[in-house]
Amino acid sequence: MATEIEFSFAALNEPARRHIRVFQIHQFLDRFAMGLTVAVVALALADRGMDLFQISLLFGVYSLTTMAMELPFGGLADSIGRKPVFLTAVVASLISLALFLSTRDFYVLALSFAFIGFGRALRSGTLDAWFVETFKATAPNVDVQPALAKAQWANAVGLAIGAVLGGLLPDISGQGAKRLGFSIYDVSYLTSFGVMLGVFVFTMLAIVEKPRPMNMTALMHGFANVPTVIKDASLLALKHPALSILLAALAVFLMATNPVEVIWPTHAKLMLEEGYANTVIGVVTATYFFSIAFGASLSSHISRIFKRRHAMTLAASFTCLAGVQITLALQDNIIGFVMVFILYSVILGVSETPASSILHRCVEDRQRSTMLSLRSLIQQLGAALGLLLAGTVAEIYSTPIAWIVGAVFLFIAVILILVLVRRLAVEAE
Repeated sequence: MATEIEFSFAALNEPARRHIRVFQIHQFLDRFAMGLTVAVVALALADRGMDLFQISLLFGVYSLTTMAMELPFGGLADSIGRKPVFLTAVVASLISLALFLSTRDFYVLALSFAFIGFGRALRSGTLDAWFVETFKATAPNVDVQPALAKAQWANAVGLAIGAVLGGLLPDISGQGAKRLGFSIYDVSYLTSFGVMLGVFVFTMLAIVEKPRPMNMTALMHGFANVPTVIKDASLLALKHPALSILLAALAVFLMATNPVEVIWPTHAKLMLEEGYANTVIGVVTATYFFSIAFGASLSSHISRIFKRRHAMTLAASFTCLAGVQITLALQDNIIGFVMVFILYSVILGVSETPASSILHRCVEDRQRSTMLSLRSLIQQLGAALGLLLAGTVAEIYSTPIAWIVGAVFLFIAVILILVLVRRLAVEAE
């Protein structure tokens, strides 16, 4: 394996710098559109008459759809091109938003959430793979991890600003929407629809990919190749010990952290006065995304401390997360909770790009999208199992106990990553 050159944005050639800037703008716009609804989705569903059980079922539809379609469409992106698959994902998102805005019926809402999962499956590993491949072509042998961190920063900032605006719009324009017969939360969804149209146009104009055959024969050939691509990717993961260990660690990691990310609003709301609880939760949601973005910006600097040994950076991050998750569970007032939650979010941001860097170094371009989809699939499965376990423990005992149990899985993830450190050291010899 060739020695990587340390990343320096100023030292990059102009095509590489432009490539990073284009992808940052794209990631910002795409996540901004999503952020507009993420802060109000549960409130919007409740406003449509859904109870908590129905809301949980709808998120279950999303997760199941994503898991069912994750790998086939990652393989499709490798076969027919990343750009057309991503554009199809944007269309799926637009259909989802249109369905949501059109109904209060549970089954139509379930179809809307299925389209969200469909879009998520299409997005996974598409333009990320395009970004890495094009970066490697324009800046050979340069460490891609800091470039990924810049993209992650734009991603998280887009979500954060979208969440802030998505929470403000119902308060600013909600009464006008009600007079027109809409829900106050529909304003956020309509704005998201408009921004998503902008994402479609920007992708068409700014994302440049060498065209691949797009006639019906090529499309059917792409689908026909999916089982082979999936088989090859699965065999690669099984035959490559480093990949297998990394994917296992990421699954366990999501088992621990996803219940915190999903359940925290219901836990924090109990610490707040009813009159302003939702506003505070909206602000904390945005702070959560900003903190992840800040953590992503720190990741390359922290990586240097560990001499750009990304597995060591990951092991340190997971260890810190385990301790902070236990501390978070022990908080009983909102100020302490928010302070610890911000630290928790920063460490989540730090942990993202080292894992991506390890994965990208282990796979070839022809299977990159599929492996990213396999990673996402395994993480979704870990997240779903973690939610099931945490929900059961929280129901029997309490949410803090569920989070403390989850921290045990983080320690297991640390052990797996330390094994990965040794494996990567052996492969480097």
